[in-house]
Amino acid sequence: MATLEVIRPGTLTLVQDAGRLGVASHGLSQGGAADMHAYCWANYLLGNPMDCAQLEITLGQASFKAHADIECALTGAEMQASLDGEPVYTWKTFVMRKGQTLQLGYARSGLRAYLAVQGGIHTPSVLGSRSTVVRNQIGGVEGRPLQKGDKLPIRASLVQHSPRYVPPRFIPDYDTPIELHLLASSQWDYFSPEARNQFFDNHYHVKPESDRMGCRLEGNAILGGPPGIVSEGIALGAVQIPPNGQPIVLLNDRQTLGGYPKLGCVARIDLPRLAQARPGKDIRFIRGDLVSLRKAWQRFSHFFGLPY
Repeated sequence: MATLEVIRPGTLTLVQDAGRLGVASHGLSQGGAADMHAYCWANYLLGNPMDCAQLEITLGQASFKAHADIECALTGAEMQASLDGEPVYTWKTFVMRKGQTLQLGYARSGLRAYLAVQGGIHTPSVLGSRSTVVRNQIGGVEGRPLQKGDKLPIRASLVQHSPRYVPPRFIPDYDTPIELHLLASSQWDYFSPEARNQFFDNHYHVKPESDRMGCRLEGNAILGGPPGIVSEGIALGAVQIPPNGQPIVLLNDRQTLGGYPKLGCVARIDLPRLAQARPGKDIRFIRGDLVSLRKAWQRFSHFFGLPY
């Protein structure tokens, strides 16, 4: 089997796919691509099944060498990519010839880029997924971030196609302000009306401590909520309010249980936008309508053939 070699891993590069579902009862995080919009488009451009593993590259400064001719797609954050010095553009396909090196600079817009190869990356599957979850030390390459010298197995069956690209209307502008739809939880009424109103009135900023476990926000503290609850399962996108009143939006590598009260969940269709929010990015919340947001996700899921 041919390989794609890691020459420089950058700040954080992980093997990710659509996630390791149904494992929370074992105390394991689901993992998976943080930005499903960029991830799905990369596989779609190459004609890959939607669970094909890719590289999730955070902030850039990474490079990779092909040891076979392979067709690739690069989506997500703009990282000034080049192939042996020639520009490579995001949201479209390109071919890496054997011996060529793809270089990614520092992310200029957005936070995470997704590099897909035709046929996917074939690291070992663990509990039905190749996704890396570092906190659980499973998936990807030995459950860790990629390192210099790692050689990733790929199926090099290059099929010549004319370049394909994502229609411009589906390419996000990561520099625009972010508004996230909140779907109220059963604990909504635990918070005072003043606290709930303040939550929607606030302008939050993404804190540098944010990671794949959760996006930590900073703004006027939300007070007037309950001091704590009995620990319970945590959904993707849950908005926890810890004692300091600063919200945390739980993401793919979140813990399976938590005891902080939750105002609600960010609509799944909005999570890709949050996954691209850099530290300091301005974020606001608006009240979401369950029916319309569910339909939006169903359209997305049906188009890309997702199982959920």
